[in-house]
Amino acid sequence: MLSKLYVVLAIGASLVKSGGAATCNTPEFSWEQVEPKESLVWQACYSGKECARLKVPLDYENPEDASAAIAIIRLRHTSETYRGPVLFNPGGPGGSGVTFVRDGGEVLAQIVGPEFDLVGFDPRGVKFSTPRPAPFASRVDYELWNTGIRPASVNTTDSALARLWADSTLFGEFAGARDDGSLRFFTTDYVSRDMVQILEAYGEEKLQFWGFSYGSLLGAVFSAMFPDKVGRVIIDGVVDAEDYFATKWINNLLDADKAYRAFAEGCVAAGPKACAFYSSSASEILSTIDAIANALRARPLPVFVPEWNVGGVVDFSFLRVMIFAALSSPYTDFAVLAQGLADLQKGNATSLFRYASEQGQRTAPFQCGCGEEETQFDEAPEWAFICNDGAKLSPDFEEVMQHFEELRAVSSFADVWANLHTRCIAWPDFPKTNFRGPFVANTSHPLLLIGNTIDPKNLPDVRVFWLV
Repeated sequence: MLSKLYVVLAIGASLVKSGGAATCNTPEFSWEQVEPKESLVWQACYSGKECARLKVPLDYENPEDASAAIAIIRLRHTSETYRGPVLFNPGGPGGSGVTFVRDGGEVLAQIVGPEFDLVGFDPRGVKFSTPRPAPFASRVDYELWNTGIRPASVNTTDSALARLWADSTLFGEFAGARDDGSLRFFTTDYVSRDMVQILEAYGEEKLQFWGFSYGSLLGAVFSAMFPDKVGRVIIDGVVDAEDYFATKWINNLLDADKAYRAFAEGCVAAGPKACAFYSSSASEILSTIDAIANALRARPLPVFVPEWNVGGVVDFSFLRVMIFAALSSPYTDFAVLAQGLADLQKGNATSLFRYASEQGQRTAPFQCGCGEEETQFDEAPEWAFICNDGAKLSPDFEEVMQHFEELRAVSSFADVWANLHTRCIAWPDFPKTNFRGPFVANTSHPLLLIGNTIDPKNLPDVRVFWLV
């Protein structure tokens, strides 16, 4: 569900770049120069796109009070036949629809067709939309805290789970102390209301939408709240709403171990010429990986990449996170993971380190941001939505241990997934008035549900989905 988060967490505290300060270049486009309007006033942005900021109520119960500004981008239709806008959400929560369409709009157009406007928007609180949650006074404070964060795997040491509990308690205190009054309004149902505002500003009555992973939840919430406004809605990589709104984060991993074994079985089937980590059986491959992981637990490996002027340490936690990250992209990442494991077996961690760096797109723990980047905190919108949407949790460490045991009974990857629940234990105690079901609605058009045969982070079978 959060495909890049674990890579960033894994390498964030272990990459060290030598010398030099970040260079601030003049940005191609600045959202700060786009005035929020109650209508869509488009202006040229990026390469061949158009952008606008839509002014919406921050609090729909008191719409005349403060406002939020939703950043929106579109790639316009190229066909003489126009069939309206299609809105996208790439997942998260906290994923940027603006970035999604900015970077991938042309590819999406080949899939969807030239008759549609492709519209990406940053949900309230995310990336280029404002206001944003700011649990830290500055980007520097955030990076200092993040650099010292607990290991990404809570199986790294005997105290790692307790460290996660302590870090999460502190994070909740930060969030509450720096709340400017907007924090409680970052919820999925309010994003759905914002989508209605986008539709109306576009002059449309029905929603056309494609949401991935968390975006499937957003599409379901919208459809349950506004069934008469459903046009063509695709929910892709289906999230278990009951599990999500209970802040459990358990059912996501129902197929994670199957995906892991599929890697090993695929390596055997590919043979020694195509799979660098080949062995005669899947069980032998998995046992060898366990041995490598335990060796890294006892003795991590240093890595330095001269041409990047970057170094770091590959340890048990690093490996666990990279394995789990690869499960979401078997066609592109399994061969790379196999090579990394083969090199690790020989005591060389460079290829795995390079892979992590490229996936995380991060070459240092911290470089000063420029302009808008300085006020953006990568994790803050994600946790704001997860914790605001979900049920209030007990702050007790005993509850954290109990949840981890429940998660471990479902998947061996509980160690890299436990933070999604635990991060909310000390979140500010806002009233839970947001929409959390029921997910039963007579929509004006059927929804299209898409799922994988094996999905390491979402429901394995969309037939158990809860919206009809």
